[in-house]
Amino acid sequence: MIYDISPIIKKDIAVFPGDKEFTRKINLDFKNNDNLLLSEITSTLHLGSHADAPNHYNINGISIERVNLTNYIGKCQVIEVFKEPYQRIYPKDIQEYEILEKRILFKTNSFINPYKWNNDFNSLSPELIEYLSKYNVVLIGIDTPSIDPYDSKLLESHNMVYNKNISVLEGITLIEVPIGIYYLIAIPLSIKDGDASPVRAILLKNINLLYN
Repeated sequence: MIYDISPIIKKDIAVFPGDKEFTRKINLDFKNNDNLLLSEITSTLHLGSHADAPNHYNINGISIERVNLTNYIGKCQVIEVFKEPYQRIYPKDIQEYEILEKRILFKTNSFINPYKWNNDFNSLSPELIEYLSKYNVVLIGIDTPSIDPYDSKLLESHNMVYNKNISVLEGITLIEVPIGIYYLIAIPLSIKDGDASPVRAILLKNINLLYN
C-alpha cells in the first residue's frame, strides 16, 4: 500500500500569510493550436509538503541541494497526538509511544485542509526535539505548515533541529494514515542555495513494493 502524503499543488493551496502564493501560467496550449502544452510556475519554496533547509533558520546553515538525502529515505514512525489548538507538543504527550525509528512523523489533525489557512495549528516544542535526538532521530515531520507556532519569531524548535542536526518535513498530509511503521520517500529538489524545496512525499506500508 502507498500513501501519498503530499497535498495537490494548485492555485488555492494555502501558504504562510505574506509568502508568495502558487501560480501557474500556461504559455503554450493545444487549445490554441500550439504543438504542445508548456507552462511556468511562481511560488514560495515552502509549498505544500516541503523540506526546510538549515539556511532557512540559521545563518550558518547549508542550503537544500547540500542536505543529506538519506535522512529523507527510510523507515519512519507515524505518531498521533491530540492537543488543544495552537499548543506545542511536549515529550509527556508521546509517553505512550516507544520510539522505534529514526524518522518520526507527527499526525496532529490541526491543519486538516491544506487549501484553507488556520493560525492555530499545533507545533513542536524544543524539549520534544531534544528528547527525540536522544533516540538518534534524523528527521521530524509534521502535518502542519511549521514545527513552530504561526507567530513565533524566535523559532525555538527550528533552532533546536539545527543544533541537533535533524531534518524537517512540514506540510505533509496524514489524515488518512494510521499510526505505525512505514517506509518514507520524500526527496527535496536540488535547488541551488534554496532555503526549502517542495517534495512528493509517500509512505510505503510494504517495503517489497520497491522491488516489484
